[in-house]
Amino acid sequence: MLPVIYAVLAGVLLLPLLVNLCSPYFFQDVSYFLRLARMARQVRSYGQRRPVRTILHAFLERAHQSPHKPFLIFRDQTLSYVQVDRRSNQVARALRDRLGLRQGECVAIFLGNEPAYVWLWLGLAKLGCAMACLNCNIRGKSLLHCFQCCGAKVLLASPELQEAVEEVLPSLKKDGVAIYYVSRSSNTDGVDSFLDKVDEMSTESIPESWRSEVTFSTPALYIYTSGTTGATVVLRSKFSASQFWDDCRKYNVTVIQYIGELLRYLCNSPQKPNDRDHKVRMALGNGLRGDVWREFIKRFGDIHIYEFYASTEGNIGFMNYTRKVGAVGRVNYLLRKVITYELIKYDVEKDEPVRDGNGYCIKVPKGEVGLLVCRITQLTPFSGYAGGKSQTEKKKLRDVFKKGDLYFNSGDLLMMDHENFIYFHDRVGDTFRWKGENVATTEVADIVGLVDFVQEVNVYGVSVPGHEGRIGMASIKMKEDHEFDGRKLFKHVADYLPNYARPRFLRIQDTIEITGTFKHRKVTLMEEGFNPAVIKDALYFLDDKAEMYVPMTKHIYNAINDKTLKL
Repeated sequence: MLPVIYAVLAGVLLLPLLVNLCSPYFFQDVSYFLRLARMARQVRSYGQRRPVRTILHAFLERAHQSPHKPFLIFRDQTLSYVQVDRRSNQVARALRDRLGLRQGECVAIFLGNEPAYVWLWLGLAKLGCAMACLNCNIRGKSLLHCFQCCGAKVLLASPELQEAVEEVLPSLKKDGVAIYYVSRSSNTDGVDSFLDKVDEMSTESIPESWRSEVTFSTPALYIYTSGTTGATVVLRSKFSASQFWDDCRKYNVTVIQYIGELLRYLCNSPQKPNDRDHKVRMALGNGLRGDVWREFIKRFGDIHIYEFYASTEGNIGFMNYTRKVGAVGRVNYLLRKVITYELIKYDVEKDEPVRDGNGYCIKVPKGEVGLLVCRITQLTPFSGYAGGKSQTEKKKLRDVFKKGDLYFNSGDLLMMDHENFIYFHDRVGDTFRWKGENVATTEVADIVGLVDFVQEVNVYGVSVPGHEGRIGMASIKMKEDHEFDGRKLFKHVADYLPNYARPRFLRIQDTIEITGTFKHRKVTLMEEGFNPAVIKDALYFLDDKAEMYVPMTKHIYNAINDKTLKL
């Protein structure tokens, strides 16, 4: 009997070792799947409650449990949960009693990083209203487009953005939009102030009846750029590589969120003796190159980095829960039984998936780059874009593997290795990423095309050594009997485009090539880049100091490669 018991015990003890040898990530895969399953059950139960449990309810619970715990830290200002709760109550009452808003309506917010952003959002949530988060860098037509997409009839803007507001004010007034500065006074005719109205309101709790119609399908936020929420949150107006670790030490920060570019800036900053003197234990984000990842840990200590892949509108995402350097996640066997996604062959020249003789898409083998697609189901829905039906349809792929199936087109190229790790490769089509921001090539082309000497323009992103993402470049065909004017074009793009979206390089071409489906050819242009020694066409460089596009020289090219010229 004892030998049998010993054999069983040995088997029980050896089983984890054998499993780990055969499948080293088995336990991490199972643990991650169980956490997701538990979260999914929780979310489903929240949606079945009446009223539904939302992030607002989570905040209110925390405010009740720890009213005096710091919630927001901004510069030398600290706001507790109860302070933010009361301020957001005043916001909700001002919106309802003074602005006439009711649940189901939308308000656009045009602010930089500041505490007001948070208590305005919570105030809107208490009223059952959606908030549209406008990027404070956009101007002119881009600003109007984003505003009009969400259907808002109220704009709350920072007085620091007065110039941008006044530029679009006539158009907004024509559409019957009410505009308020988040201040106690206004210097602009036709724009009222908002904070003086908030100050007059009661701080008493908001009745749930004001948001009684809110369900899980009710729009909460219209997001045009990336963002984050958490518990205690430390905000800064703008990122500063030189002040970053001092801020972390000052506020005892334990978790940071990043984009790859941010950690690269930190690695490129001058070394200091106290680089490892901080309490940061975890970093969450995406876009981090493997070499920067290794350098960051080597220099700043064993910070647990969790790279992920996701998009606001997407129905598929990955988390690198094993912390494999360079990867964005893993193909989890159990999760794949629930969610259907694939990497398919993609023709970057034609900008479309490759299909076989039967008209169906082709799965790529491990080790090859493919377009990520995920089946649209009740569990993995795709809600689309506000005010953009045609854009929504473009993201849907039909008859992918069989007649009648429907998949979400991520627009991203990824690669799966032989250990089932997923790596981000590139973006396809009409969008690239620079300085942590998404740049729509069609939008930039529309703006550049308004200049009087431009007949046709093709915008694309090009790689720059030592930089994340791609920087903007435009191929331009000139109108007959017109001359290039670098100063005029600079002023135009500076007036209408945020800094990160302005084409940094220009290439003047006699003809702009198109594909068989009448799309601009970009692949060859992207590969050729901006090297004046290789390209025989006239090249120009956006010189911020000179405030004009200047001829691209070998000296400028070398300075960019040597990183002595900052982009």
